[in-house]
Amino acid sequence: MSVTRMLVLGAVRIFQPTHGYFVRRELASWQVADWAHLNPGSIYNALRTLAKERMLVEEEAADLAAGEKPRTEYSLTMDGEVEFLRLVRLGLWELHPYEPEWLQAGISFWGALHRDEVAAALRARSNLLSARITGTDFAIRGFEDGSAAGTPSHVRETFDLTRRILRAEHEWCVSAAEHIEGGAYGFAGEDPRLQMPRVHPHRKSGSGWDA
Repeated sequence: MSVTRMLVLGAVRIFQPTHGYFVRRELASWQVADWAHLNPGSIYNALRTLAKERMLVEEEAADLAAGEKPRTEYSLTMDGEVEFLRLVRLGLWELHPYEPEWLQAGISFWGALHRDEVAAALRARSNLLSARITGTDFAIRGFEDGSAAGTPSHVRETFDLTRRILRAEHEWCVSAAEHIEGGAYGFAGEDPRLQMPRVHPHRKSGSGWDA
C-alpha cells in the first residue's frame, strides 16, 4: 500500500487539481501494473483512503464544460505533501531487496527532492548494497567449504542470483549518482522546465509546461 500511496500522491501532486480517471491514465502510461502491481481499482481506493486521511482534499471541478457531468478533483494537503516526500525518501534511501517497486517509484519522483540529496541517497544505497554483496559472498563460500552441510547444493544458485542482482543495482547506483552530480535531469529548486511537465489534465493536445 505504501508504494501505491507514493504513486497516487505523486501523480496528484504533479497535475493537481486532477481527477481519478486522469491519475489512472497517467499511471497506466508508466506501466505501473507491471512493476508495481497497481490496478485501476487500487488507484481509486487509494484516492478515497487518502482523502479520508486528509492527505488529499476533494473538490467538485469548477471548470466543467456545458453538459459535462460533475467530477471530483483532488489536490494535496500539507499532510499529503509531507507523506509524499517521506515515501520518496524511503524508496531511495532504504533497501527493499525483494520489493523493487519501491526504488522504481522513488526514481519516478526523485525530482521532488534536491539534487544533492538524491545523489547522496544513491551513494549511501551503493554502500548498503556493498555490505549485502559481501554477506552473500560469505554465504556462497559456505557451499564451497562445506560449512553449509545439509543444505541442497543447488540452493547455491539462489544466492548467486541474489548476488548478481545486488551487483547490478550497485553498478546502477554509482552510474546514476554520477549522472546526477554531473548535472543530468531536473530537481527541486532548479529550472522547473527540466522537471516533469505539468500538463493540465483536461488539455487535449500540446506539450507545454504549466510550471
